[in-house]
Amino acid sequence: MRVLLIGGGGREHALALGIYADPAVAQLVAAPGNPGIADLAITRDVDGASPHAVAALAVEVAADLVVVGPEAPLVAGVADAVRAKGIACFGPSAAAAQLEGSKAFAKDVMGAAGVPTAKSRACTTRAEAEQALDEFGAPYVVKNDGLAAGKGVVVTDDRDAALAHAEACGRVVIEEYLDGPEVSLFVVTDGEAALPLMPAQDFKRVGDGDTGPNTGGMGAYAPLDWAPPGLVDEVMDSVAHPTLAEMRRRGTPFAGLLYIGLALTKAGPRVIEFNARFGDPETQVVLALLETPLAGLLRAAATGTLGDHPPLRWRPGAAVTVVLASEGYPTSSRSGDVITGADRAGIIHAGTARRAADGALVSAGGRVLCGTATGPDLASAREAAYALVDGVTLAGSHRRSDIALAAVEGRVYVP
Repeated sequence: MRVLLIGGGGREHALALGIYADPAVAQLVAAPGNPGIADLAITRDVDGASPHAVAALAVEVAADLVVVGPEAPLVAGVADAVRAKGIACFGPSAAAAQLEGSKAFAKDVMGAAGVPTAKSRACTTRAEAEQALDEFGAPYVVKNDGLAAGKGVVVTDDRDAALAHAEACGRVVIEEYLDGPEVSLFVVTDGEAALPLMPAQDFKRVGDGDTGPNTGGMGAYAPLDWAPPGLVDEVMDSVAHPTLAEMRRRGTPFAGLLYIGLALTKAGPRVIEFNARFGDPETQVVLALLETPLAGLLRAAATGTLGDHPPLRWRPGAAVTVVLASEGYPTSSRSGDVITGADRAGIIHAGTARRAADGALVSAGGRVLCGTATGPDLASAREAAYALVDGVTLAGSHRRSDIALAAVEGRVYVP
């Protein structure tokens, strides 16, 4: 099988590792990739958000399967363009990707499907935002309606800050606050059949103890030994299957990866958000524990044969990933600083590049890399992940020191 992987972040490096390890894969091409992915794949400097360019590259490399990692290419219609060439593509159509592309659209789908979620209001004016903030009260939850790279959500007790975010975004969804631990569940689907992966938990705020602004994610771990028994079955019955059925009813079936972000409230699981692709950094830990060959699983979803796929197999133990971010992240990021110590197994590249002058590895984004490790238990996996990331030298960098700490200590982490 020849696979073309679209994207160049940490999620895509994790996907590349899984795809490369699948014995059915003869060749892996990535566009644009990153220095870590380049150790596994042929990289091509092609704009992954251009449907025409990606489709042309898929034809050129005779891809049997295209895997689209990030959300922006999906919303732009890359999967549609690839499928128009007769090539299997893992990723939803542009119409179906609106589950992530528009928070208001996702809420409309959830309402029609009877999916349990927070009460909300879509707002486009200051007056509407003020009314919604007053209706739901603090803590205020304000979400940019469109794509925002994981940083479009503000949760605050400061009404003025919430209103300022709403005005800066233009169109927002304001909703009631959901109290409880958060869980990420990935569901691989061909539009009809659906297979859940292992639930994971990530850490959104930049600082220890959930201080500072939201980020794209500063770390994650799996499995969640504290999660209620039967959680996955409940979410599949109350969320995944009704959502997929509603998308089919609308004539826009969703095939690819349905990311379900959940809050486990006292009233039961409630959907925080949908994404239309693998989450970052949860992908790093979930795929580290997946024993089932990844490319074959994704191809089954892309070709409508997921119902015939055998049950998933998982490695024993636990996995933890810890993100190393550049100076200033998430409000800004510094690029061009030399990175040393990143040439070890378990280091997953996200915002890295090779300096043209001498080939040195340098920072090129906010979340620069992460250390991902497995172990027989969560404590050992956590220790190994921190050893990996602490062995990297990058001027001005920072990371959280409490990833998975609560779970190791027998506590349930509630953001």
